[in-house]
Amino acid sequence: MEHVLLSVHVLGSIVFVGGSAVATSLFPRYAPAAGGEGRSRDVAVALHRITGGYAAFGLIVPLVGMVMAGVQGRMGEIWIIVSMALTAAAALLLATQIYPRQRQALADPGDGDPARLRRLSMLAGFYNLTWAIVVVLMIARPGSGAGA
Repeated sequence: MEHVLLSVHVLGSIVFVGGSAVATSLFPRYAPAAGGEGRSRDVAVALHRITGGYAAFGLIVPLVGMVMAGVQGRMGEIWIIVSMALTAAAALLLATQIYPRQRQALADPGDGDPARLRRLSMLAGFYNLTWAIVVVLMIARPGSGAGA
């Protein structure tokens, strides 16, 4: 059973979390902006849909992770707790900042203010950094007694 849970957890991370991470990173490059060459509203709309859809399906990753940690009796280990806190922070950042700002950028391209898209790009960077830290914690498992 643990192998199935681990497989779903890892595959969900790669496909759904990875997909939303790539979409959030690419969105500012294609978002409509006044006078923006190489921008495509259609691509930006697709990236916005991917961001939201993959993030919603990505909820399976922490759910399966928590079930797996419970089955293994690891819920109290620091790397699990920190990973859950970072996952919650990433979800909050996506739901309250990135996704709404993407929607706003699509609805109102603005007057070519590049700072708005730079902020969105910065937030995407924080979102991706958070996931990178979670991956490192999943591999290193500090404090678990299972270090390499």
